[in-house]
Amino acid sequence: MAEETFNEFGKEEAISLLFEGTGFDRVLNPSFEPSAGSLVVGSSLLFTEGIDFDLIYFPLKHLGYKCICAAAGEIYALMAHPKTLSVRLGLSAKLDFSHVRDLWSGMVVAAKEHGFQSIDLDLVPSPNGLTVSVSSTGEELKLTRGRTVKAKSKDLVCVSGSLGAAYLGQQILEREKRSFEKTKDDSSQPDLEKYKMLIGSYLKPEVPAGAVARLEEVGIYPSKGYFVSRGLSDALKRLSKDTGLGVKVYADKIPFEGNSFAFGKEMDIDPISAAMNGGDDYRLLFTIPILSAEKFRREFQTFDIIGHLAQREVGAVLVTPDGVELPVKAQGWNDNRDLEVAD
Repeated sequence: MAEETFNEFGKEEAISLLFEGTGFDRVLNPSFEPSAGSLVVGSSLLFTEGIDFDLIYFPLKHLGYKCICAAAGEIYALMAHPKTLSVRLGLSAKLDFSHVRDLWSGMVVAAKEHGFQSIDLDLVPSPNGLTVSVSSTGEELKLTRGRTVKAKSKDLVCVSGSLGAAYLGQQILEREKRSFEKTKDDSSQPDLEKYKMLIGSYLKPEVPAGAVARLEEVGIYPSKGYFVSRGLSDALKRLSKDTGLGVKVYADKIPFEGNSFAFGKEMDIDPISAAMNGGDDYRLLFTIPILSAEKFRREFQTFDIIGHLAQREVGAVLVTPDGVELPVKAQGWNDNRDLEVAD
């Protein structure tokens, strides 16, 4: 069977073909009717080739999956349930229909996994490479809104899995890319088996689809939630600014993939620095009221408690194993102003 190309059909026919067999109908400007008292929340994300991903080593199906997982993660962090997606793909001449089909297939898998009900898709020209824009909406239930309490000092800081692995996985792929560019020998494939957990954390991150529903089921209502995609430091800075409180995270409580430290030594990368500033981990971070601590530990054993909120004057700090408190720094923040909160 000959490979399908954009030369064979126009944009609208191409979009119709992409939806065939997916179980989704194309819905222009998708929306939903929230239940009484519920709140509609939303998120918009943009992924740009050369900045957010490199197609030399990033499979298109994995990329599509990852983009939708990011959209779902942003909704979960708001303690909401994913409902609608609106996807815009900016395509350059180097991408043909078969490439878009691969990308879209990964998106469909993730959309089903995270319970999105309707999707819109548009294809637009791009002068350079691939750009993926994803807008999503979700529903925060009335009960959740009513039970959520204001963040307080001593609330626990919890994350949904290991940190730093995605950055380390990306560094492995970048290393192999540089090696290939030197030799141009595509007959020899690198042995990456021992790094598969780290590489998988970057190429195909897992976002816990049932976390919000389970929190509601057991009656635990986080005081704050964040999607950790730009490093733990960024999430902690936002948490401190949003609450007007300090936050302490303990270095020896941060969860890591099993071979993170071995590879970090190999590449001269500190895994703790990778966790704090590396990005792309795709973890949920919740602050849990201290009175719910025992129940949370019992019901959410895949989460790790890594710290707690503190008095405002503490700021955002990383506590080393020997008790030294290091101020948290993150890209994009002015450390002289970022913790200023209106009284």
